[in-house]
Amino acid sequence: MSELVEISRQGRVQRIALNRPEKRNALSAQLCRDLVAAIEEADRDASVGAILLTGNGNHFCAGMDLSEVNTLNTSEINRIQERLFTIGSAITTPLVVAVRGAALGGGMGLVGNCHIVFAHPQATFGLTEIRIGLWPFLVFRVLSAGLGERRTLELSLTGRIFGAEEGREMGLVHEISGEPDERANEAALVLARSSPTTIRSGLTFVREARGKDWRSAGEIARRMRDDVIAGPDFQEGQAAFLEKRTPRWPSLGKELR
Repeated sequence: MSELVEISRQGRVQRIALNRPEKRNALSAQLCRDLVAAIEEADRDASVGAILLTGNGNHFCAGMDLSEVNTLNTSEINRIQERLFTIGSAITTPLVVAVRGAALGGGMGLVGNCHIVFAHPQATFGLTEIRIGLWPFLVFRVLSAGLGERRTLELSLTGRIFGAEEGREMGLVHEISGEPDERANEAALVLARSSPTTIRSGLTFVREARGKDWRSAGEIARRMRDDVIAGPDFQEGQAAFLEKRTPRWPSLGKELR
């Protein structure tokens, strides 16, 4: 892993920070590779209960690094960015983000991939690709799934920049806080105390049910619900609730409880 991604750990929370503050954390090809590798590695680690994504410096992410566009292998960068901008639906570990400053273009696409979003009151967002004669092809789908196609289309056509309050109104931002990193960390720690098996089952259900017809999605829901209810974590959670104590999830293993 290069120095473009800074990784640290607090309990079962893995913090991953974009670390190009001098470039407003613009997404170079190498940063995209390192970010995908860091998130996927954290997702594979059973000891990680939540991933906290943030950006070092004054801005979360200004989008694609335009200085290297003409020097890249197009097929290779398309491949790695496709993985990056669909990663929220591929992983089964909660991904929480803290946004300060700008989250533009691909930066907004990263935010759209996160499951819970905290933003500073002065944070700004936008799909600004149209301003340079480009279209947000790779991030359109994930943002359309969260914001709706008409809203995402309007943002793509106008390239306008908007604030955190409007982001919350449209469903991009979940909470606005003067200390988004602290709030995101608190939320990640809470998520990391939940049943790992149930969290993974829930995120898997969301992925598998997406795009399915009503009946097919219901069949997936019933099958996965039966599996969770029959599992040891639900049995422990039920017992802990009745006994008024904190659950000790069997799926964590003794060394992580």
